[in-house]
Amino acid sequence: MNLQAVLTQINKDKMEYLKGVGTPILVLAALAMVVLPMPPMLLDALFSFNIALALVVLLVTVYTMKPLDFGAFPAILLIATILRLALNVASTRVVLLEGHNGGDAAGQVIEAFGSVVMGGNYVVGFVVFLILIIINFVVITKGAGRISEVTARFTLDAMPGKQMAIDADLNAGFITAEQARERRNEVTREADFYGSMDGASKFVKGDAIAGIVILVINITGGLFIGMIQHDLPFSLAMEVYTLLTIGDGLVAQIPSLLLSIGTAIIVTRQNESQNMGDQVKKQLGNEKPLFITSGILIVMGLVPGMPHFAFLSLGALIGYGAFYTQQKAIKEQEAIEKGELQPSASGATPAPSQEQKELSWDDVSQVDVIGLEVGYRLIPLVDQAQGGELLSRIKGVRKKLSQELGFLVPPVHIRDNLELDPNAYRITLMGVAVGEGELKHGNELAINPGQVFGPIDGTPTKDPAFGLEAVWIGPNKKDEAQSLGYTVVDAATVVATHISQLLHNNASLLLGHEEVQNLLDMLTKSHPRLVEGLVPDTLHLTTIVKVLQNLLNEGVPIRDMRSIVQTLVEYGPRSQDPDVLTAAVRISLRRLIVQDIVGATPEIPVITLAPELEQMLHQSLQNAGDEGAGIEPGLAERLQNSLSEAHQTQEMSGEPSILLTSGMLRTVLSRFVKHTLPGLRVMSYQEVPDEKQIKIVSSVGQQ
Repeated sequence: MNLQAVLTQINKDKMEYLKGVGTPILVLAALAMVVLPMPPMLLDALFSFNIALALVVLLVTVYTMKPLDFGAFPAILLIATILRLALNVASTRVVLLEGHNGGDAAGQVIEAFGSVVMGGNYVVGFVVFLILIIINFVVITKGAGRISEVTARFTLDAMPGKQMAIDADLNAGFITAEQARERRNEVTREADFYGSMDGASKFVKGDAIAGIVILVINITGGLFIGMIQHDLPFSLAMEVYTLLTIGDGLVAQIPSLLLSIGTAIIVTRQNESQNMGDQVKKQLGNEKPLFITSGILIVMGLVPGMPHFAFLSLGALIGYGAFYTQQKAIKEQEAIEKGELQPSASGATPAPSQEQKELSWDDVSQVDVIGLEVGYRLIPLVDQAQGGELLSRIKGVRKKLSQELGFLVPPVHIRDNLELDPNAYRITLMGVAVGEGELKHGNELAINPGQVFGPIDGTPTKDPAFGLEAVWIGPNKKDEAQSLGYTVVDAATVVATHISQLLHNNASLLLGHEEVQNLLDMLTKSHPRLVEGLVPDTLHLTTIVKVLQNLLNEGVPIRDMRSIVQTLVEYGPRSQDPDVLTAAVRISLRRLIVQDIVGATPEIPVITLAPELEQMLHQSLQNAGDEGAGIEPGLAERLQNSLSEAHQTQEMSGEPSILLTSGMLRTVLSRFVKHTLPGLRVMSYQEVPDEKQIKIVSSVGQQ
C-alpha cells in the first residue's frame, strides 16, 4: 500500500471518528456560555445563528410531509432552548457589566433590535415586548401544550387497537410479515414522537416564563447598577438599560416565538404524507365559501365611511380566485369523464396511458389455498374492532394443526361475499367450496353430544363440523344448557372447529412442492448428510411430495421427517412407485401410527378379514390388473355393509376401529373406506409394532 492510500485511509478514519460530535459540542458550548464571559462580537454571531436555527426549524415543520418525518423535532427543540437560555445568561452578564458604556456595549444585534422596536420611546418598547411574550406564552405555547398532551394520551390509548388491527390483517393474509413489521414500527414511533412532544411543549412554556423573569431582573438590576455603582441619572439609566434589556429580550423571544409556532404546527398536522400547503389549498379552496366571502367584502366596501379601496379590491381578488377554482374544477371533471384524468385522494391525476391499461399477468388472480367467505351480518365476527374473535381462533387452529400434521398450514384468506345468505359462511380449498354453514351471531350453539337430560328451547340445527344435533340458544341460556349435558360454544368457535375439521380431513391438498422443499431445508440444518443427494439423485421432488400427500391422506402426520427421509433414501434406489414407498414409510412410522390410534395401551383391537374373503379380494385384484378397480360391485357392497356393522360396534364400545389386512390389500381398502367409513383406519400386518398385542374383535366374512 503506497503513502497516498495510507493518508487517505487515515483521513477517512478521522472523518468517521468526528461524525456525530457536532451536537455534543454545541450542548457543551451552551453550558460554557453560562460560566465564561462572552465578547459582544461573538454574542452577535451566536444570536444570528439562534435566529437562523429557529427559522430553519419553522420552515421544516411547514414543508415536512407528515409529523413523523421530523421525528428529531423534540430533541432539536430541547437543544435550541438550552442554547437560547445560555445566550440569555451570557447577554445578561454583558448588559449588567457594560451597559453604562452605551447602547452598543452588548453588541450590535441587541442594540439594533432594541432601537427598532422602541422607536425612541422605552415605554413603547416595553409594551411591545410584553405583548410578544403574552402572545407566545398565553396563546401559542398554551394551545400547543394542550394539543400535545391530548394527542399523546389518545395516541397511547389507541396503540393496542392499532397493534391488534395489524395482527388481524397479517392473520387474514392482507399484508406480509415485513409490512406488518413496518406498520408496528410506525405505530411505536408515532407513540414515542407524540409522547416526546408532550414533554417538549413544556420546554417552550418554561422558556416563555424565563423570558419574563429575565426581563424583570435585567431592568431592576440595570437600574440598581447604573444609579448606585456608576452614578447615572435615573432617566439615562432607564433609557440605556431598558434599551439593552428590550433588545436582549427580543433577540431571545423572536426565536422562541418561531419555535413555538413550529411546535404548534407540528402537533396540529395530520399524520398523512401530504405537504401542508397542499392540504390548506385543497381544504380552503372551496369556491362556495370564497364567493360568499367576496360578496360580503364588496358589500362592506360600498358602505359609506368604510375604506372602499381596501374592501373592494380584496373582495374582487377573492372573487376572481373563487371563479378560477370553479373553472378548474369543471375542466377536471370533464377530463375525468373523457378518461384523460382519474380521481384520487389528493386530487385528479393523469389517467394511465393505453399501454398501461393493457392486461398483464398481475391481473390474473390466484385462487386462495384456504378461503373463508362470510355474509355481511357475520362481518363483526372477523372485525376485532367490533370484538370479533374469529381471527384469533383461526390463528390458534392453524398453529395446532401445524404442530399435529408436521408442516405449516397456509393462512386463511377471509373476505365478505354478498352473494351468500347474510348469516352464512363458506369454506374453500383451492377455490372449491368444501363446507358451508349458517350462524346466529351473538347466540350460542348447544350441541347434543349423544346423551342429554332434556330438551332446551331454541332454533334446532346441526353442528356443521360433525353433523350432530344442536340448538341455537341465547347467551342467557348457556348455564341451563350445560346443566342438561349440552356442549355450548360460541359462533366463532363453530366456524373455527369446522375449518379445523375440514383442514384435517384434506391435509394432503395443503401440501405442495414449496412446503416439502421447506421441510427438507429444515431437515438439512440438523441432518445434512441424510438429505444430501436425495433430490434429485435418489428421488424426484414430485415423488417425495406424492408420498407425503399419501401419508396425510391416510391420516398419518409427517412430523418425523427424519424417519421418513431415511426410509426414502433406503428404498428410493429400489422403486420409484409412490405407493410402494408410502407402504415402506408407514412401516417405519408404525409406532407413531399406532400411538395416534390407540395411545399407549399394550393391546390393539382389530377387525380382520376372513381368509376366504382375503383370498377372493387378492384374486379379484390380480384379474383386474389395475389396483383398486377390480372389486366386483356386489362383493364391494357386501364388504362395505359388513365393515360398517363392525365399525359401529367398535364406536359403541368406545374403542378405535382398525381393519388389519395384508400389505397388498391395505392401500386399496384404505381408499375404499376413506369416504364411506372415515373413522375406520386400515393397517397391514407389517405395521404392527413388535411390543403390541393384537386382539381380534371381529372377523368380516366369517361364516
